[in-house]
Amino acid sequence: MPDGLLALALGAGLLAAVNPCGFALLPAYLSLLIVGDESPTRARAVVRALSLTAAMTLGFTGVFAVFGLAVAPFAAGLQQHLPWFTVVFGGMLAVLGVILVSGRSVSLPKLRGRRNRSRRPLTGSFASMTSFGAGYAMASLTCTIAPFLAVVVAGFRTDSTAVGIALFLAYAAGMGLVVGTVAMAVALANDSLVRRIRQTGAWVPRVSGLLLLLAGLYVAYYGWWELRVLAGGDPDDPVMMAAATVQRTLVDAVRAVGAGGWLVLGALLVVAVVLGRWRGAQAPAGGRPGTCGTRP
Repeated sequence: MPDGLLALALGAGLLAAVNPCGFALLPAYLSLLIVGDESPTRARAVVRALSLTAAMTLGFTGVFAVFGLAVAPFAAGLQQHLPWFTVVFGGMLAVLGVILVSGRSVSLPKLRGRRNRSRRPLTGSFASMTSFGAGYAMASLTCTIAPFLAVVVAGFRTDSTAVGIALFLAYAAGMGLVVGTVAMAVALANDSLVRRIRQTGAWVPRVSGLLLLLAGLYVAYYGWWELRVLAGGDPDDPVMMAAATVQRTLVDAVRAVGAGGWLVLGALLVVAVVLGRWRGAQAPAGGRPGTCGTRP
């Protein structure tokens, strides 16, 4: 397998995180990450961010695997109906955003045999983030399925199963690199900035809900715009033009950093967490670092 093909799959995964159809879902995901975060330490916040990123990446790439390998022969007939899912999914996110803005929370029902456990927040569970990733993928299919089919699925068909799997994993790694690095940065900021804001009241869930509401409205609007264009309508739209400008800026930033850059950024964030834990462990009990913890 040529090394350039593997790099191409990785690059396609990087750009999939900020595709035109669903790039607004990235800040929506980060808002969900903040809402459900009750981690007592930075290390746990980062582990949680990585765990939920893995869940979202699993849901995202799982949809692409099913669609690319099993549904590809019928892709032409299905793609014209995908905008309807985009509209519905955006509407569901907008409703969730309204719930959070109103100050309420959404929780998963208690599991049988776990009566003594509290309800788990919908915005912070592995299952909900996997579902969110799957929705992210469904909303993004019309923009990203072509490069996925050209790079990954073509590898399965023209080379070998091992080559196809390697390309698929490279695609998933590219998407996970962008999302995971940004999620870790938010988790670290959440430990200091967001916790201070939380002391002033329940504003963080409300602001996160507002971001989710705006993202949902955009995604639903994008689906409606696709339906309008498919029906022969005018593709010129001021909202789409403004969103395209923002999306191109994000794409340029992702390309400028590159896969190696995202790896370095992620590694630096992990090092920051490790150093923070080490400094905390070195601090004398009962006082600040460098003091004996007693008054003169």
